[in-house]
Amino acid sequence: QVQLVEAGGGLVQAGDSLRLSCAASRGTFSTYAMGWFRQAPGKEREFVGAISRSGRYTNYADSVKGRFIISRDNAKNTVYLQMNSLKPEDTAIYYCAARLTVADVYYYLLSQYDYWGQGTLVTVSS
Repeated sequence: QVQLVEAGGGLVQAGDSLRLSCAASRGTFSTYAMGWFRQAPGKEREFVGAISRSGRYTNYADSVKGRFIISRDNAKNTVYLQMNSLKPEDTAIYYCAARLTVADVYYYLLSQYDYWGQGTLVTVSS
């Protein structure tokens, strides 16, 4: 089964940019649809963005649309989340997730994903 490790979190100021990465191992990365989720203190985990196994199709939560970009490099077994114009409300632990799939589609529900990383903390100060 695939194993996921996120990296790239940190403390930034409002308006800054940050790029998260999620490296996958033990699996054929190109057979997995990938997603990013986040969980702020005291809140439930929520969808951020998703990408199909080929990278052709993407989807975003309204709260990040136009600011965040999800991409993947199947040759490097890595999915990325480029976060621009960060806001204090983006502060959360960010998790990547994987779902084995035949279809080239994305998924946006937590329950649709089978594998999760340990998360990386992003803190945005005002």
